[in-house]
Amino acid sequence: MTESNSKAAKELTEIMEATMQNLHSKFQSMSDQIVSKMDDMGTRIDDLEKNVADLMTQAGMDEQQTPK
Repeated sequence: MTESNSKAAKELTEIMEATMQNLHSKFQSMSDQIVSKMDDMGTRIDDLEKNVADLMTQAGMDEQQTPK
C-alpha cells in the first residue's frame, strides 16, 4: 500500500471511529431518556392504582369484592 493510501485509510478509520462514538453517545442518551420516562410512567400508574383503590374504599366497593 502506498503512503497516500495508508494515510487515507487511517483518516477514514478515525472518521468512522468518531462517527460510531457519536452514534453510541446518542443512543445511550436516548436509552437513558426512555428508561427514565418508563420509570415515571410506572410511578404514575402505581399512584393511579392507589387512588382508584382509595376511591373504591370510600365508595364502599371494596366490601362488594371480598369473597363470602
